[in-house]
Amino acid sequence: FELVDGSGRGAARSAILRDETVLDLQGVRYTVCPPGNDDWQLKADSISIDQESRLGTGRNVRLDFKGVPILYTPWISFPVGDQRKSGLLFPAFGSGGKTGTQIVVPWYWNIAPNYDATFTSRWFSSRGYRIDPEFRYLTERSRGGFELQYLPHDSERDEARGLYEWRNVTLFEPRFRGLVNAGYVTDDAYFEDFGVGFEGTSVVFLNQLAELRRDTQNWTLIGRTQNYQVIDNALADDERPYSLLPQVYAAGRWTDLPFGFGSWLEAEATNFYRELGPEGIRFDAQPGLSWRTGRRGAYVEGSGSWRYTTYSLSNTEPGTDQSLSRSLPIVSLDSGFVLERTTGSKQQRVQTLEPRMLYLYVPYRDQDAIPVFDTATPDLNMVELFRTNRYVGADRVGDANQMAVGVTSRLLDAGNGRQYLSATLGQQFYFETPRVTLPGETPDDASTSDLVAELELDAFKDWNARLAYQWDPSASQTERTEVGVQYRPASDSVVNAAYRYRRDLLEQFDVSAAWPVLQDWHLFGRWVYSLAEDKTLDQFVGFEYSSCCWSLRFITRRFVSSRTGDSDTSLGIQLELKGLSSVGVDNEAFLRDAIRGYSALPSAPGS
Repeated sequence: FELVDGSGRGAARSAILRDETVLDLQGVRYTVCPPGNDDWQLKADSISIDQESRLGTGRNVRLDFKGVPILYTPWISFPVGDQRKSGLLFPAFGSGGKTGTQIVVPWYWNIAPNYDATFTSRWFSSRGYRIDPEFRYLTERSRGGFELQYLPHDSERDEARGLYEWRNVTLFEPRFRGLVNAGYVTDDAYFEDFGVGFEGTSVVFLNQLAELRRDTQNWTLIGRTQNYQVIDNALADDERPYSLLPQVYAAGRWTDLPFGFGSWLEAEATNFYRELGPEGIRFDAQPGLSWRTGRRGAYVEGSGSWRYTTYSLSNTEPGTDQSLSRSLPIVSLDSGFVLERTTGSKQQRVQTLEPRMLYLYVPYRDQDAIPVFDTATPDLNMVELFRTNRYVGADRVGDANQMAVGVTSRLLDAGNGRQYLSATLGQQFYFETPRVTLPGETPDDASTSDLVAELELDAFKDWNARLAYQWDPSASQTERTEVGVQYRPASDSVVNAAYRYRRDLLEQFDVSAAWPVLQDWHLFGRWVYSLAEDKTLDQFVGFEYSSCCWSLRFITRRFVSSRTGDSDTSLGIQLELKGLSSVGVDNEAFLRDAIRGYSALPSAPGS
């Protein structure tokens, strides 16, 4: 027999069509492999296939792979095609240095078309049993999910351990939404013991955020509470982030005023809380007015605003003022234009030249007495080069009497506007030396900022490249370098090489690849190496074999698994029987995250 849509075939000793939709089979062999290929088969005393609900049930079922029995069950229920179906999924097997041998048994519950849950039982030979329930929902207004990992008794630590996460987005009205993103973990070593990969074992804190947002034609209103559960106990108490309990933010913008004028208002009130150090309420407001004119690719925009910030503090040092305020004007003049010309033998390319200049004036105000709740210095790039405050956050407003100058040149396809090449160069020139600093920040008496350069090559003959470079002319030294090159002739064929450097912080190589080597065979791997520490941070290698109706993936990985630099090794094997289920760890999702640009080939019909 063969099902009408090609989602299954087989043979049976007898067959009865019941109620015109249910096929009852006795002495059955069943597979979704194409004719002439029986790499995997279900062999059963009986199988019933409901062709309307697309579900099958079998009794005394044996699963053979390459002629070798790998599973027996007295009863099984399975989808015919790609239907969702409640039931026991195939177990998974793995191992890790900190958890030992791992056996995973998941059970899936298809509650409704917009609700489902997975209950996963995990046994770690070095730790004990862990229960991992997950519930997902999708309603007319909300989407999200709950995830719990709970180990009633960790045999190595002699205590209960676990992790809880809730993510939710609710759309009350088209422009009114609520957001929840919250997590909690029982101890600071949980991710080091149960995470896989250095990106999963280096969590510093968990975010606990609840937010309401309302957008109108001219206004954005946000109310939020935000807390952080600090995981890294090595983080000093006075360096831990403040909780926002709560924060209210409002932003209004009007761009259609007469004669090219526009106006805006930004304001926020925040209650900052932390167990150590000053805390209290900060109110910050900035109304502004702008004027803009432009024609034929050129524009001039002038703007002026007034920023007022006041603090009501507590838990401060004895003798310090608990009521502080800061008030100052901010004036800027921004201008730029775009020139373009056609180039190439057939005039099929467009080259642009896009210079921009921004003059900024902000008077100096002594701000050393103001505490730092949420303010920091961002990385310098082309976006930050043209901002009106060199700090992120309201606790510092940088004084400025300066000119920012930048130029960008692009090479575009004249037919569709696709960008092939982009090159940018920019720098700030100081007419007065900036004096405002953060605690511990060394004043810089240089007459210019660092020089910033960026270069991007986009999809030119299967090649992509990006260069970001920051040069300190006063010290004649490189501050930051990021170089990345990618060759990607197909979705499953990609090679990446990258170099990252930050002065006094890191220097790394990152090489990854996924490549077909023979028919149906792929190899992949990644290597992340720290030159500063002379140590490999992460490395894995694996292979994949994919035929018409099954695939096998194998990955072995070694990575830094703790803040002290200890390493761990993991092993993952995944067997996928297309059209039935999979056995093992979801390595494909891991590969998509770890190898930039990698995407496995589409699965065969019926998978």
